[in-house]
Amino acid sequence: MTGDETRGPAPLPERDRAVLAVERRAWPGPGAKERAIREQLGISPVRYYQLLNSLLDDERALAHDPVTVNRLRRVRDARRERR
Repeated sequence: MTGDETRGPAPLPERDRAVLAVERRAWPGPGAKERAIREQLGISPVRYYQLLNSLLDDERALAHDPVTVNRLRRVRDARRERR
């Protein structure tokens, strides 16, 4: 063994952890979340949701925040079933 096999997956990047943190919060009303996305992450809401959707398929995200990722996977799956 070279040692690489024992390290496990690379840690989740800071930006991805920040996206999950935004999604974990409860938001008081319309527009508050989108404003926070722009101010805290410096990206558009469209880009945020693209990143978030890709995180749902990332095992590192699941390991980092299983409650949030599993909740969002259930929501995504329910939407797909309705189509």
